[in-house]
Parts: sequence; structure tokens; C-alpha cells
Amino acid sequence: MTYQPDQPMRTAGIDVGSATVKVAVVETRAGGGERLLAGRSERIRRRDPSGIASEVFEEILAEIDVDRRDLAYVATTGEGEAIAFRTGHFYGMTTHARGGLFLDQDARAVIDIGALHTRAVKMDGQARVLGYRMTSQCASGSGQFLENIARYLGVTLAEIGTLSRQGDRPEVCSSICAVLAETDVINMVSRGVTIPNILKGIHQSMAGRYLRLLVSAGVRDVVLVTGGLAADDGLLAALRETAAEQKVPIDIRSHPQSILAGAIGAALWGAFRARKLSSRGITLPASAA
Repeated sequence: MTYQPDQPMRTAGIDVGSATVKVAVVETRAGGGERLLAGRSERIRRRDPSGIASEVFEEILAEIDVDRRDLAYVATTGEGEAIAFRTGHFYGMTTHARGGLFLDQDARAVIDIGALHTRAVKMDGQARVLGYRMTSQCASGSGQFLENIARYLGVTLAEIGTLSRQGDRPEVCSSICAVLAETDVINMVSRGVTIPNILKGIHQSMAGRYLRLLVSAGVRDVVLVTGGLAADDGLLAALRETAAEQKVPIDIRSHPQSILAGAIGAALWGAFRARKLSSRGITLPASAA
């Protein structure tokens, strides 16, 4: 099928992370106009990521009454290359940049905070990646580390942000090793440090690392937080406070759909590629490997 400039095209993006699968379906027009039709994230919890992706994908299509055959492209990103029904695959830094720009047109960088790694990506107004930095393999500044700490403290992930913002005497966790950092937290509990102050201290430690990533990538202006921790308002507050204290000229933002940035970006890049192929008279089936 050849698409005309004013004809809508529907594409899907699937972002497979270490802890969560995200699926998004978008509609675009070559002459301008992009909208998110549906999106959802699902925790993996020791299940098969490809199976989860397939289930969520089919459920979303059913919700918006779209047939798989009507999709021009199914794009994957992250660890989604094993998904059999994908059309193509895109690198995570490019999909988060594109999805971040879709969610916030002012964004000129994203910081993707995932379960195991964090990366800062600098981009321009067309979502072209200009530079990036990534954390080391140690997970002490990751979502998985924060989840482990929350489990030890007996609080849910949804409670972390509110509790952190209640902290008035935070005790910063300085260890760069996840194992040693967890030991630090155990010692804090034994000394009677309150949960809000423990969490705020951890957030401040994480914020310091993330800010160094952004600075080393040459980031200025508006930064959109993406990934699983984008909804943690305690971490966002710590990032803003740390940036203000160090006089780093960045504006830290989040979006209600920040967790879907990678999937949205994959879908949008899929639409771009599908239109390029269509202009050459080439149409790939959405289920092409």
C-alpha cells in the first residue's frame, strides 16, 4: 500500500526493558500531525518478555479496534529484537530521543532511568542524537536498586516519592557499589534513621550521578526524564534541587506517559521508515522479520 501525504498511517512500537515491556500505537500523517492512540506498560516479573509483548500488543489493538494488518510497521527497541512479529528494530537512544520530543517539544535531552542502567541523551529539535552518556554496570543508581531498597524498608514503589519528599535530614548513601549501598541502608535503619530520610538521601545520591551524566553529555535547557523512574516525584525533586545547588542550567521535566517514550519513539521511527519505503513503492508487512 502506498501512503499519500494526507493519509493517516498507524504503526506500533514495543520497548522491551529489563523489568518492563512497553507498547504504543501511534497515528501519523506525512504532512504533519502525530498522535498516540494507545499505550501500556507491563511488569515482566520473571515471565517471558516476548510473550508479554505479544499479549499486550494484541490487547491494545483490540481496545482501539485496529487490525494488525492495518499497521504499516511494528518497531521494537531495547531488548525487543527477539520478538518474531516485528518489522524492524531501532536503537534505544534514538527511540527515547524521538519519544521524548513527542511528549515535550521543548526537550533537548532525555535521561532514561531504567531498571539496570541510566543514559543521558542529547538531541536537537528533530530528535537527532548529538551525544550520550551511560552509567557503568554497577546498579546502585538504577531502578532495580531502588526497588530492592523499598522492599527492604517495607514500602511500595508508589510510596517512595511521597516519603522521600517528607525527609528533613537526609543521609546520603555514598557507596557506588549496589551491594555496599544496601549495606549502608541496613546500617542507617539500625541507627534509627527514618525511612523518609533514607529515601531522600538515596534520591540525592542518584540525582548527583544523573546530573554528572547530563553535564558530561553537554546537556543544557530542557531535560525530559523517561523510563521507569520518571513517575518518582521524590527523585525528580532531588534532581531539580541538585541542579539548582550546583547552578547547572537545566529544566528537569517529566510527563504522565514518560515510561512509554521508547515505545512511542520506536513507533514514530517506524512510521518514518515505512513512508520512505512507500515512496519507493516498497511495502513491508507489519509481521515481517
